[in-house]
Order: sequence, then structure tokens, then C-alpha cells
Amino acid sequence: MAAWLFMRLSGIVLVVLVIGHLLIQLVLDGGVSKIGFAFVAGRWASPFWQVWDLLMLWLAMLHGANGLRTVINDYAERANTRLWLKGLLYTATVFTILLGTLVIFTFDPNIR
Repeated sequence: MAAWLFMRLSGIVLVVLVIGHLLIQLVLDGGVSKIGFAFVAGRWASPFWQVWDLLMLWLAMLHGANGLRTVINDYAERANTRLWLKGLLYTATVFTILLGTLVIFTFDPNIR
């Protein structure tokens, strides 16, 4: 029940975050041609945008991993196969979340 509820709530929040992100980045800030190193450096200088991007990363990864976990449970017939696939999924999810969080919070615009 908790996984089902998480998928619905995280999906709603993700829609708001992603549409907001696209609207701000592509419409209000001048489009794709403006996005570059300096743009990201300026954006991540603000804690607001760090939290926005962090929330988007975490929710997208957890939402996607939860969905893929459901697919694995539905289609992997052998318990051993399910164990290995879910182990790979959890490892990749944790690695991506940790690496993305590290990048967002340790980003230094002065290093080039």
C-alpha cells in the first residue's frame, strides 16, 4: 500500500517539478542556447535551485526504481533472478542518488 501511495504522490510532485523546470529553463530563461556551465553555476549558487534539482533527482530515481521493482516482481519468474535484478536495481539507484547529491552540493563554479 505504501509503494502504491508513493507512486501516486511522487508522480504528482514530479509533474509539478518537471513542468516548472522546463517552463523556467526553456521559456522564461531564453531557451536551450542559454544553458551552459555558467548558467548551471549561477543556478546552483542558490539553495532554492539546489533543493529543487535535488528533489527532482531523488523523486525521479525513487519513482522509477519503484516502478521497475514492480516490473521485476511481475516478470521475473525465478526467485534467484528476482533477487539479482532487484539487487542491481537498488545498487544503481543508490549510486545515482548519492552521486547526484554529491554533485549538486559540492559543485564549484571556480573549477574549470
